[in-house]
Amino acid sequence: MFILETVTNTPDLTARLADLEKQLAGIQQTSAFVDNTYLFLISGMVVMFMAAGFCMLETGLVRQKNAATIALKNVSIYALAGLAYYIVGYRLMYDGVDGGFFGHFALWSPGKPDGESYSSSSDWFFQMAFVATAASVVSGTLAERIKLWPFLFFSIILCAIFYPITGSWVWGSGWLSTLHFSDFAGSTLVHSVGGWAALTGAVLLGARKGKYPGGKTVSPMPGSNLPLAALGTFILWFGWFGFNGGSQLAAGTIADIDAVAKIFVNTNAAAAAGLVMALVLTQVIYKKADLTLVLNGAIGGLVSITAEPLAPAVWQAIAIGAVGGVIVVLAVPLLDRLKIDDVVGAIPAHLFCGIWGTLIVAWTNQADGTNWVQQLSVQALGVVTIGAFTVIASSALWLVLKTSIGIRCTDEEEFIGLDKAELGLEAYPEFAQG
Repeated sequence: MFILETVTNTPDLTARLADLEKQLAGIQQTSAFVDNTYLFLISGMVVMFMAAGFCMLETGLVRQKNAATIALKNVSIYALAGLAYYIVGYRLMYDGVDGGFFGHFALWSPGKPDGESYSSSSDWFFQMAFVATAASVVSGTLAERIKLWPFLFFSIILCAIFYPITGSWVWGSGWLSTLHFSDFAGSTLVHSVGGWAALTGAVLLGARKGKYPGGKTVSPMPGSNLPLAALGTFILWFGWFGFNGGSQLAAGTIADIDAVAKIFVNTNAAAAAGLVMALVLTQVIYKKADLTLVLNGAIGGLVSITAEPLAPAVWQAIAIGAVGGVIVVLAVPLLDRLKIDDVVGAIPAHLFCGIWGTLIVAWTNQADGTNWVQQLSVQALGVVTIGAFTVIASSALWLVLKTSIGIRCTDEEEFIGLDKAELGLEAYPEFAQG
């Protein structure tokens, strides 16, 4: 022992050990930086692919005379969202919020990587990929009767201002985060925000002509390509692994990458449960399985687990997703009874399931020092305040657009389809229109 202490306390060896420890710390820091940055980049690319999923889902669920228009809207949303988030959105959401209500109105620029645990550009890219999701919810709901340019203008403002402001309240360390409101990957901050904007637009825009003849019945208007809608759902399901898994925001330690793996499992379990529940319920209620409701059941399960995909046990994730499937099946006919025309069923899947997923966080994950009742009250406060802001802001913008340039196409344009009326082309020119 004396010899060992003598050797290890020699100046040269002590200096070498200190140097080795410094090198090891540098290696660990570099490794964590690379792993974290890769998580952002790969997850961002996967989330970007969700734009294709929304495009395919919505194109398949609209009538063929409107298919090209809805495809154009979805492609345009992603491009405009990226530009809007660069010009205004990112810094408004994250820069200098400090417990307040929004950050700075300014351009984003990449920061230096010195001393950081991930590339700032990778973080911007990942967060940007989320933005278009909220606007995609709106496009599906208002399809087949809203004008192209007013919709695109609304999408720009939603992505540049509305979404970043409510996002800053939680993810930007704003006032709701100080109360320990929890929304891991955006059941409320992304999906419900899009759902509220879609709901206000649907109310002010009105239903498609012939959807509710006589005001008492519902006239089915089936989509043009259900296999395409199924493909879109599979793409969204795949993209959700980046959506939820990337929201761990780190992969540089054993604990972090294990958490990402658990998130993948719970995300998949919730989606599967939502789909199966919708499949069983439609068979029981309608005596036939309804593919459109089954597809939205999977999406409802995914939205439901998005607020907290890490904390639940797998059986809890299954239960949460299953309730999402029930909500979708019951809410779609409810909207019809209220004469709210939601072409693709986005409001039940994104708004209603987003609310459910946010509230049920109190069951699986409470902040330190709180019980489930306290956490539930905070979750409800977040749902109400974010919903109120989005409804008021969206309604004001829709009304301005409606009274100025108009938001609805003419009856003739709706009859011939927006593909011919606004684009001058057809998605399926060799097939009869329907």
